[in-house]
Amino acid sequence: MFDNTMIVQSAVSAFNNAALAAPAFFWWAVLSIPLFAMVYFCGGAFMERIGWNARNIKSRASLTTVILTLAWLVLFGGNYGVLRDNATVLPFMVAVIVFVSSVFIGSNLKKLKLPQFRVAARSQKLGIIGAWAVILAAFGLSDIHTWWGPILQIGAFVGGLLVGRAARNEMRPIAGTALVMLATVVAILMQPEFFRFGQLGALTAIHLIFLILIAGFISAVVALRNVKPSGFIRRSAFIKLKWLARFIAILCIALFVLTESVPVFLGMTFMFFVLFAMSIKHSESTPERIDEKLFSIALGLFGIITTMPVITALGILYWINLPRYDLWQKSKYLL
Repeated sequence: MFDNTMIVQSAVSAFNNAALAAPAFFWWAVLSIPLFAMVYFCGGAFMERIGWNARNIKSRASLTTVILTLAWLVLFGGNYGVLRDNATVLPFMVAVIVFVSSVFIGSNLKKLKLPQFRVAARSQKLGIIGAWAVILAAFGLSDIHTWWGPILQIGAFVGGLLVGRAARNEMRPIAGTALVMLATVVAILMQPEFFRFGQLGALTAIHLIFLILIAGFISAVVALRNVKPSGFIRRSAFIKLKWLARFIAILCIALFVLTESVPVFLGMTFMFFVLFAMSIKHSESTPERIDEKLFSIALGLFGIITTMPVITALGILYWINLPRYDLWQKSKYLL
């Protein structure tokens, strides 16, 4: 009765049941509504204080989101007791996200002048060495379930920074951020309990709804930025193809709700992209900056899922700097 294993299992079971009944990320979002309202109404004054404006909000918000996501991966994950088997690929997935995020950061900070170590004073040298030691230690400690874990994460971080600094062009803000967000959501879905998103892979309707929404908005952003409207598809064929794509997308949603599977989630995301791309290709034009409007919503949803209200606030700041119009009327042609 008082066996250690039984006590731990009982405690974990009770915690799992509580987490499923009240998803933490959702209630964090509800409690943050006053903060979001303050950002919406006072965001303009705040942006003036920090030097942000409508011209640089895209690059600043994207870079800040990627940096916060990288810090979240390092500091928020790490409950290795919930890894389901020794052959899990989650550490490799995290390393991939760390590498891509580091490439994004390195490429967007190429113009930033690094401290000159040779000419720095002794105190400055010690400060630089100490700062890098703390950063690398944080990445190393984020993956200590095996001996090679710290090497993998530190290598991904340093390698990504070097590749980003050596790249000729900067990684595109929206495309790079959307890639990092989607990869992070996939990692969360692979083992939700690792990131305190859900317990033992059992997700509630609220978990699933938010995952479906963020997959849809990211797919729409990618389609709008990569597919050009041309009126190419004839209307008779377009109607048939559109209904076929809708049916397959709905089927993917149903399968995802039933299975909570990563491959099904990726297939659902791809079908959303096909559905939106078909609508864009058939149309004659797209509304002004609609891709950025949908991207700002994706930022808000991503901030909620990862319990990072700051990212949701960045999405709100982005939104208030975009042209105002009825988004539903302008975007419903995508469905």
